[in-house]
Amino acid sequence: MADNFQDILYEIVHGLQDGILGTLKIPKLGKAESEEVKKDQEPMTTLARRRAERNKDKETVQIKEREPKIIQRIIMCCAWNGGIFLMSIFLFNHMLLPIVQLLIAGIFGRSENTVWGWIGPILSWTFSALWILPIFVLSKVVNSLWFQDIADAAYFQYRGKPKQFNISSLIADISFSMLLQALFLIQGTLFMFLPIPAVGQIIGHIHMALLYSLYAFEYKWLNMGWEVHKRLSHIESYWPYFLGFGLPMAVMTSLHPSVVISGCIFSILFPVFIISANEASEPTRTCAFPLKVFAPVVALSNAIFRRATVGSTNVSPARSKPVVPPTGKPKKHVGISKYSQEFS
Repeated sequence: MADNFQDILYEIVHGLQDGILGTLKIPKLGKAESEEVKKDQEPMTTLARRRAERNKDKETVQIKEREPKIIQRIIMCCAWNGGIFLMSIFLFNHMLLPIVQLLIAGIFGRSENTVWGWIGPILSWTFSALWILPIFVLSKVVNSLWFQDIADAAYFQYRGKPKQFNISSLIADISFSMLLQALFLIQGTLFMFLPIPAVGQIIGHIHMALLYSLYAFEYKWLNMGWEVHKRLSHIESYWPYFLGFGLPMAVMTSLHPSVVISGCIFSILFPVFIISANEASEPTRTCAFPLKVFAPVVALSNAIFRRATVGSTNVSPARSKPVVPPTGKPKKHVGISKYSQEFS
């Protein structure tokens, strides 16, 4: 049992090491994936060779469609979030606005401050409304698809075919997890406003590090068939390791006060940590002091889902009658309510 400070510190360093050194696995992973594609391209039988000769064009298209995804997706995430989104913000704030301000100073002279006082905010609001907001929303959708592609490709490369979830159970699991993560993010943000700044910042960074670790490992754990209560229990039982794993992202995303820029930094770094999570050697020793940081948001999520499921089961058409099975016992509801009962 990790029952002393040295063991806890060791696990934090272990998680930090796995999170950072996972970046070194990307070239190796891309090379292995390329070799896998080439191996699959080789016909295994005489019949396959004959078919390949008759359908060269079709085979060429299929080969291109099966080119390595991981490196491509990481490059696309960096190009989109860093090269387009983040760079456009930098160019607007540090090049376009200063140039416009110089032009106004040259035209209006002494009244430059007055004119710039209302032109500057208008330009900033227009840029935010017509560019930043639409790109930010689009980035959320696009990044989520790319993250899923990277996670699936990395999991298949390291561990093989993922386990299959029942559709209704998967929807319930993801819905509950998303609500819980949103509430946990609010909880961590509120701690940063504690009257004692240093304590608030430390607790807030601990929340964000654990949340980022949950983000990264959740792709792997879902593919392994872990349900939400098991994922949260695992984070709380091995919290020193996951604190160290998510700490680099928590620090990097907190360097800039802008939520948009922090989101860009997160989107650039997160694909690397997805791969690190698949490659990581998770700890085997539980901590003697589990960190029950998810308990408040779990209780709140349970209450919300319980109210939602009870309300949905009570609402029925005016003339409809409840369906009773032949045994006379009511049917058991399976789905979202299942996850609201896991932590009761």
